Amino acid sequence: MALLRIVEAQVSSFSLPDLLLILGGGAVAFLLSYLFTFGVIKFCTRFDLLDRPTKDRDRIHKKPVPRLGGVAIFLAFVVASLIFYATNHEVKPDEMIRFILLMAASLLLVAVHAYDDVRGMRALHKFIVQSLAVVIILGPWNWHFYGIILFGFSNPFGVAVEHPGLPWYQQPIISILIHKPEITWLAIPAVIVTWFWFTGMTNTVNFVDGLDGLATGVVGITGFFITIISIYLGQYTIGLLAGIFTGAVLGFLPHNWSPAKIFMGDSGAQFLGFMLAALSIMGGAKLALALMVLGVPILDVAVIIVSRLRRGQSFAQPDTTSHLHYRLMATGLNAKQICYIFYGLTTAFGILALSLPKGVKIVGLLLVGATMLFLTFWLDNLQKQREALLNSPRPPLSDEQESNPTGDERHHARLQTES
Repeated sequence: MALLRIVEAQVSSFSLPDLLLILGGGAVAFLLSYLFTFGVIKFCTRFDLLDRPTKDRDRIHKKPVPRLGGVAIFLAFVVASLIFYATNHEVKPDEMIRFILLMAASLLLVAVHAYDDVRGMRALHKFIVQSLAVVIILGPWNWHFYGIILFGFSNPFGVAVEHPGLPWYQQPIISILIHKPEITWLAIPAVIVTWFWFTGMTNTVNFVDGLDGLATGVVGITGFFITIISIYLGQYTIGLLAGIFTGAVLGFLPHNWSPAKIFMGDSGAQFLGFMLAALSIMGGAKLALALMVLGVPILDVAVIIVSRLRRGQSFAQPDTTSHLHYRLMATGLNAKQICYIFYGLTTAFGILALSLPKGVKIVGLLLVGATMLFLTFWLDNLQKQREALLNSPRPPLSDEQESNPTGDERHHARLQTES
């Protein structure tokens, strides 16, 4: 209901053609993504570009699966954007420049990581490519940033309109030393924060992409909420771009749903994460929403990275045990059930982010943290119970029990087999 009230409150500020264009752009992107994926599957099968399961990786699929789905998502987004966004007379020149830079940076990520999906690359090389994509999206030229740079945060405790004489803690925007996208020495912290946001979001989606349909659905739901908040803020062109992106992502989901016919690969995960990072700071006021909606995956990745670094391990190494979705799988849940849990959390926090007033969004972020703590302690407790059951002595069985074991006995035997 809260979501409907928010949408209804802003419909009057948009003309019907504007709203239909957003819906049309998303629908066309959905259809193109769905159709292009068939072509990518045939291409990968024809040239044997398949992801083959091994003993230490991929505990779900037993057959080779194509792994270039990100290319289909990217192509659908580009084609739909050229039709609906690039030709739109309401898109301003500075917005068009940012769009071109975003396309260039995304093309670099998709092309390089498509090669990685097929041939493989070192983690350091991929990290360098991510950093280069951030440089492109900044658009540094002639002592000015023409692209996207995060040089300020919306102040949840600030006033609505800025005026002279306000103390810093009451300013509507808390700036990172600079107030304009100009290239000066003072812009270095803003550049670092922007780099951290883009690479962090990109790698978060990449890490979440561990189960069929998980990253696709979570990113699709997040993109939908970014579209809604853009409409709510009156940012029509950003809403249009976010709607097209959402459609392209969700069009891939039917192919990626468990059991997946195709994986998005690093080419898809990197593109999805990079786009979320861009859309969440274009026009401002959407950073808190992105942090709330993706709060659980972000905290999951942050905890694992810190844990690995403390143990002297590389944060980029493959992992099929530590992530939240893998730990949920260890409890006996299947891929679809885990997706439903993540989809539910993403949707719930998205609605909460739209419903909470500006000054109390910090409460929503704290609730996200509390949810992550609850899931962590709950899974730790389940793991301890599992280990206790595994290590507990098993009394001898009678002939009747051996021929007709109970559920608990079968579970104990399964744990012994898995160990």
